[in-house]
Amino acid sequence: MPPTRLILYEDNAGLRASLGQFLAGAPGLVLVGKFESCAQAGADVRRLRPDVVLMDIDMPGCSGIEGLRQVKAVAPATSVVMLTVFDDNDRVFEAICAGADGYLLKKTPPARLLEAIAEVRAGGAPLTPAVARQVLRLFPRPGAPAHPPRPAPDLSARELEILGLLVEGYSYKMVADKCFISLDTVRSHIKKIYEKLHVRSATAAVSRALRDGLT
Repeated sequence: MPPTRLILYEDNAGLRASLGQFLAGAPGLVLVGKFESCAQAGADVRRLRPDVVLMDIDMPGCSGIEGLRQVKAVAPATSVVMLTVFDDNDRVFEAICAGADGYLLKKTPPARLLEAIAEVRAGGAPLTPAVARQVLRLFPRPGAPAHPPRPAPDLSARELEILGLLVEGYSYKMVADKCFISLDTVRSHIKKIYEKLHVRSATAAVSRALRDGLT
């Protein structure tokens, strides 16, 4: 896979500089832009063509949620991972509804941040465990009448196990370690899970699992 082109939006000058320096030196990444405001996010993305955007959710003037909407309006295939200080339920819900591909706390360790960028580039939806717990509360529990019943997907025991770990907020690497399998095997299982659930992201798979009581 070619290097991942990355844009960072962060209004805190110190954090923007330190995080930008870290990302610029990371193997497999090319930091093509870092900005204190996302007011021109749509134009930035058209000009710089990133694969992944790291977006601070709390910025003055134009919020990260609005920046996210701008990115998705001009480049739907660009992955956007939201960065936040607080795992606030309302913000999580609003970001997911606006098309966020991942949601991480700013205190996420650097190694996990790099893993999350690789994960979202591969089609995953990185969530820290604290945020994953918030996501669990956003969807109806099994038995809720909001959706008609669907045919149960033909998931294998291993696929159900991996889906359950995704629901709990595990990353691909954490799933691999937990199940004693390789990352490539995890990706293969998750691809099959997506196909059987008729979804295209981990967030959608988690939603389906919770809504239909699959785990």
